[in-house]
Amino acid sequence: MDFDFALLLVVLTALSGVIWLIDRLALSAARTRRAQAFETMTALSQEERDARARNALQEPVAVEYARSFFPVLLLILLFRSFIAEPFKIPSGSMMPTLLVGDFILVNKFAYGLRLPVLNTKILGVGEPKRGDVFVFRYPENPKEDYIKRVIGLPGDEITYRNKTLYINGQEVGETELGPYTGPSEAGRSMAGGQVKQEDLQGVQHRIMLLPQSYIGHEGTWHVPQGQYFAMGDNRDNSQDSRFWGFVPEANLVGRAFVIWMNFDNGIDFSRIGTLIK
Repeated sequence: MDFDFALLLVVLTALSGVIWLIDRLALSAARTRRAQAFETMTALSQEERDARARNALQEPVAVEYARSFFPVLLLILLFRSFIAEPFKIPSGSMMPTLLVGDFILVNKFAYGLRLPVLNTKILGVGEPKRGDVFVFRYPENPKEDYIKRVIGLPGDEITYRNKTLYINGQEVGETELGPYTGPSEAGRSMAGGQVKQEDLQGVQHRIMLLPQSYIGHEGTWHVPQGQYFAMGDNRDNSQDSRFWGFVPEANLVGRAFVIWMNFDNGIDFSRIGTLIK
């Protein structure tokens, strides 16, 4: 079963907010009136009147929790929905840029502000640029988030042949950087992996090719309006637009911009604070 954290957060925020609001508008005043009534009972000692008044003013447990958690939940919801959201990298499809165990932050307003859960755009701010590392809802299962790199923009012609990328008929430049020497994805060998610097029409980033392995589809794709062509930097180990097609604009989540933690069998402090390019 897919766990929808955004929906849970919205429900908890709304529930705590409603409980707090009802208490403020009605229940709090009733407690105050009861406490004042005890103060007028002269037949009781002052100590007993004070004790009963304090008990009358005591908030129910649900109200106390709602009052405490509502502002915290609201801040988390607003921050996560409109500013930045954390994600964990589960696979090696973006190696060498992103490694398994990287915890990243995604800019949620880079491609427009969207309502939580509904994902309806309410304010257009920007659009994906070629070379962006972006998070989106997987077109074949929108409850699952994917992270890839923007390769093709609306209207582009993308060709991938013999491990070479072409955009609108122009070969994308590459520079050899040498063998891959970083950590491997569990269960997969990176032996023979070659790292190259790719120049996506001015956006330079690293990719990795596995000379003895090839799972990517070759072909030519014409990117429709309102959609994007995505590829992983680990070109021979990435399920991306070559397999399942284009990313609709409605599926965009945000642009990845920084690694704030790496934990995979231990913390890799050297990756903390790394900007994602």
